[in-house]
Amino acid sequence: MAIKEPESMDDLIYFTNRTIAEGKVTAWVYKGPCPKCKKGIMGKPRDEKTGKVKIRAKEYICSECGHSEEKDSFEETLICEAKYVCPKCNKAGEAEMPFKRKNVKIFNEEKQKDVSVKAVVFDCEHCGERIPITKKLK
Repeated sequence: MAIKEPESMDDLIYFTNRTIAEGKVTAWVYKGPCPKCKKGIMGKPRDEKTGKVKIRAKEYICSECGHSEEKDSFEETLICEAKYVCPKCNKAGEAEMPFKRKNVKIFNEEKQKDVSVKAVVFDCEHCGERIPITKKLK
């Protein structure tokens, strides 16, 4: 499976670089096509005065027809692509998974206990280790 790395951040909804124990993960999600007109690309709405993208918008809007969809339901239809080095077997690999965050328990070193966080999860293609891509922990 040959994953195409993004050329521009303008093509993406999500991008992250994470270090997980001894491994690394770079993951991204391309903007998706409009489910209504199939011509435009869905993106976050822009501020009318400044023209900048609204960062915390709750919806995505089509660039061609203006169709809007709720953020959570639209993001679940997208595919997350990742290049990684597994923290367990130290082998490099690639993965594709649905861009859907699930609750995962992760050990927080600062609090010295397991914490439940939302993460996109995939398995290592070599050893089967589950690798979570979490939001940055506070």
